Amino acid sequence: MTPGLLLRAGPAPASAVESPYAWLRLVLSLLLMTIGGAGMYSVTVMLPAIQRDFGVARGDASLPYTLTMVGFGVGGVLMGKLADRFGVMLPVAIGGVGLGIGFIASGFAPGLAMFCVAQGLFVGLLGTSATFAPLVSDTSQWFERRRGIALAVCMSGNYAAGAIWPPVLQHFIDAAGWRQTSIGLGVFCLLTMLPLCVLLRPRPPIAAFTAPASSAAKVSAASTARPFGLPPAVAQGLLCVAGVSCCVAMSMPQVHIVAYCSDLGFGAARGAQMLSLMLGLGIVSRLASGWISDRIGGLRTLLLGSVLQGIALLLFLPFDGMVSLYVVSGLFGLFQGGLVPSYALIVRQHFDPKEVGARVGTVLMATLFGMALGGWLSGAVFDWTGSYRAAFLNGIGWNALNLAIVLFLLHRLRGVRVAQRAAA
Repeated sequence: MTPGLLLRAGPAPASAVESPYAWLRLVLSLLLMTIGGAGMYSVTVMLPAIQRDFGVARGDASLPYTLTMVGFGVGGVLMGKLADRFGVMLPVAIGGVGLGIGFIASGFAPGLAMFCVAQGLFVGLLGTSATFAPLVSDTSQWFERRRGIALAVCMSGNYAAGAIWPPVLQHFIDAAGWRQTSIGLGVFCLLTMLPLCVLLRPRPPIAAFTAPASSAAKVSAASTARPFGLPPAVAQGLLCVAGVSCCVAMSMPQVHIVAYCSDLGFGAARGAQMLSLMLGLGIVSRLASGWISDRIGGLRTLLLGSVLQGIALLLFLPFDGMVSLYVVSGLFGLFQGGLVPSYALIVRQHFDPKEVGARVGTVLMATLFGMALGGWLSGAVFDWTGSYRAAFLNGIGWNALNLAIVLFLLHRLRGVRVAQRAAA
């Protein structure tokens, strides 16, 4: 079969929705997202070594992470459009090649500038981006009644990567150095992702584009024309601001916990273990939020996650002992794992189904921009103040903005429903 025919393979039969193959495809998506997620967390673990090797300030050493996340966000939209046209196999294949080139080039980078280019362009824009938004969109088209939990499982790959990669990478960094570790990671991505992506060749079932949402997600045509009683552009803009703000707050512990532990004298290895614990328990939170959101809706699930994330961030202020940091890191993982999947469900429930793909990609891009901004901003605040305490307070402030937007949207939604009942 020629490559052109592979790219243009037709849709699978309608019976494939929630079929055994759909569940197998979900497992493959989870695995690919876990492998591709190395692009998000590798530079976090390498941050102390990069700072020493290149002789730069903490804020400058955080810049590669920021560029990776910006590339991740922009690339998600581009890869999503590519998947809409050719199917998800092609962007995932590009992602495997991008990650391979990016990690290998990072290992050979002579200075911070080239390291930033390798991370932002290849690891972020062409690599990790292909293993997030396109796989989330593809998964949503293979499930109907269990869409919420399926999306939660798929997006758990992002946290599985955070649970698996930090201790593994830290081990090899300690044993062989960060450059050799980066090169080896690039070779691993090439050897694993390219064979796996071939199994994703079938296109989504035709029924996925026409079937109505589950009963928990049904909304009227009037509601989707004006989500939350607002113009769609305004509603999406608010969701994007909410996504940026919640992820600026989220990125503080995720990006800087390794460096924070190093500053406290606990060592980078302890920080990597805390990051692994944080993101491993985030998987539990993400799966639980999928189950919850199928029952109370994405917006209320987002509210719950925002409140809990704020509580966890507050706990970092008084507790800086090693044991207490393990506990608080675990709680942070349990509290914030359901935030990002909630945005995909909110869009699915409140916007025109014909526009869901583009709008989901845009809102997820905003969350990634929030991670990028927060990763750099936390390092910059540390450089300005010489302490991470102000960085945690900065994250708490951004989380409060997220909470305010969610409460506003809930208020608007309540008003829309009251008006609809009165009209009926």
